[in-house]
Amino acid sequence: MLREAAFNTSTGAGMIHGMMAGSGSSRAGSWVAKSLAPIALFGIAACASGGTLGSGVGDALLDRPPYYAGVSERTLAGEHVRIGHLPIAYQRGARQAPMFDPPAGGAMAPLLAEMNTFVEGLAVTTAIGADDLTERLRGPGVRPPDVQFGCELAMDAIDDECERPDGALGRGPQTMRLTVTRASTDWTAQMGRILEERALDRALLITVETAQYWTRQRGLRGAKEVVLGTGRVQSLPWLTSLETPVQVVQITGALVGRDGKAVRIGAEGVYVRRTRLTLSSIGAQELITDEDIQQLRTDRRDDLPGQPLAWQVALRELVHRLTGRTVAVADRPEPLA
Repeated sequence: MLREAAFNTSTGAGMIHGMMAGSGSSRAGSWVAKSLAPIALFGIAACASGGTLGSGVGDALLDRPPYYAGVSERTLAGEHVRIGHLPIAYQRGARQAPMFDPPAGGAMAPLLAEMNTFVEGLAVTTAIGADDLTERLRGPGVRPPDVQFGCELAMDAIDDECERPDGALGRGPQTMRLTVTRASTDWTAQMGRILEERALDRALLITVETAQYWTRQRGLRGAKEVVLGTGRVQSLPWLTSLETPVQVVQITGALVGRDGKAVRIGAEGVYVRRTRLTLSSIGAQELITDEDIQQLRTDRRDDLPGQPLAWQVALRELVHRLTGRTVAVADRPEPLA
């Protein structure tokens, strides 16, 4: 049994977090989150997930974007179906203990409100009101499909240990797993009725959560970067560790049918927090904080015309690639098709 220290630099507070030593795996040491605010929004909670068998889309091992799996975009584009979307939710504690994730009541709340308004403005799906979710998609045993993306967990993982890729650190394939768990019987039945009542064929589920991505090296100088998603590579300081994955805020989504099975799934990373070399040397990993979420709300893509908000670009890409529909918004009139 080994021990690792987890520290919050803003408060100087610390805690000891236990870990089991496992060959070929890297434990994500953590800094303490500041709040234990409610986890669930609109009934989507970070609870025990169902299995992946019968979920509708098989697991995909991906080492580069686009991070999607399931029915092809071309097939979806040729279909004539009506799609509704549920309110975007924050899945706190999706891949690690909730205390290590940002609070639900801080900057995350206005971010979700902004995201929901943005998706409605895309006008490619029909909003399914929160009243239905509150009353009909909550309760014991009501579990939605859960899209998971990030580094592969080690076979002997205690919690969220990542299996190190083969070969030199940061070089070669940096495989990550994209998967979706099947919805519970109760959730499937309720969702099917809601879609039928509104004459909708499918539902789009989108969540915001934290995940772990591997850092890559490129070029002779060994420049560090993390590939967040479609058309998005984030450069990192040269002293960023390759031993420990970095914490990422990502948007995941699933297009599901009336039978509750996923048709297509995907993920887009929107923000990365690097782990400094001094911390990774003791097996620690820097956490996403409420301050990071606040920064995410205003981060812009300087590499794109008009410098749009980074999360809007990612969310727009996600909706386009999950539905196969042409998407255009006011601040970026050129459509994705």
